[in-house]
Amino acid sequence: MQGGSSGIGYGLKYQARCISDVKADKDHTSFLTGTLSLKEENEVHLLRLSSGGSELLCEGLFSHPNEIWDLASCPFDQRIFSTVFSTGDSFGAAVWQIPEPYGQSNSSTLECVASLDAHVGKINCVLWCPSGKSDKLISMDEQNLVLWSLDSSKKSAEVLSKESAGMRHSLSGGAWNPHDLNSVAATSESSIQFWDLRTMKKVNSIERAHVRNVDYNLKREHILVSADDESGIHIWDLRKAKVPVQELPGHTHWTWAVRCNPEYEELILSVGTDSAVNLWFASASSEKKTSESPVEASRLRVNPLLNSYTDYEDSVYGLAWSSREPWIFASLSYDGRVVIESVKPFLPRR
Repeated sequence: MQGGSSGIGYGLKYQARCISDVKADKDHTSFLTGTLSLKEENEVHLLRLSSGGSELLCEGLFSHPNEIWDLASCPFDQRIFSTVFSTGDSFGAAVWQIPEPYGQSNSSTLECVASLDAHVGKINCVLWCPSGKSDKLISMDEQNLVLWSLDSSKKSAEVLSKESAGMRHSLSGGAWNPHDLNSVAATSESSIQFWDLRTMKKVNSIERAHVRNVDYNLKREHILVSADDESGIHIWDLRKAKVPVQELPGHTHWTWAVRCNPEYEELILSVGTDSAVNLWFASASSEKKTSESPVEASRLRVNPLLNSYTDYEDSVYGLAWSSREPWIFASLSYDGRVVIESVKPFLPRR
């Protein structure tokens, strides 16, 4: 295990919490990030890794009217993304479009495609359908899931269905199942809930307190990874989810988010309020796999932590793998520091 960071940095002007891979950009390794300033005009930055991979460039700078608490890029149009924002008194959510032409020389105004205004309470996240072809998205507040149909050409979004999780549950976030587009996992104070979007009913749950974040493994159909505030990272086989398949120690303070690599099924990233990003090697299956050598198998059993990136001075909240170059990831600390790292030295042998 190594420490520190040799990554490429970029500094935002204000504090920030969220960063997203621009999956629809097939020509560049790009990320979107947004700021969280109470008193200043907030900004959305479009960042691109240079062709040589040595610089992180701001390709677009856009003004955003409110504090950005969640940001997600549209999987089928690189100019469209969603934000959850706070006005100070209330929360809102909207879908935006980046204007053309754009540049970093002056801050451009984003075009509002649709306001996701079917919520009353605190909105936590917006999830885009992961197929890359669907116009469906989900917005989630503490009590409700809302399924939308987006028509970006008409600049409108229609509510297809809405369902309450019940007063006993306080929803905090979730992930859309890439293997079953009718299924969504939602996190709450006491459980991970699984919802069928055809009926908008909860069909299953894992009773687990203080789950902060979840992510599906793109290469393993039944594998879900969860980040718990204090007890670390848990890998679940949803076919037999009474106990986790594997447990990882997580972080020395709250484990805030986890992300499964889009190509290398054994690699998992996590970030936490201990100002660190951790890279893990973990079997994504409950079935025992034959390792390359007994030495390698023994090493992985003893310490699944491949690397800890500690070149941060504040809590790390934002995390995104690049879908175009899956050995690259971006992380974001609360003080507005974006760092791009390569995990090529740690890639599993094929």
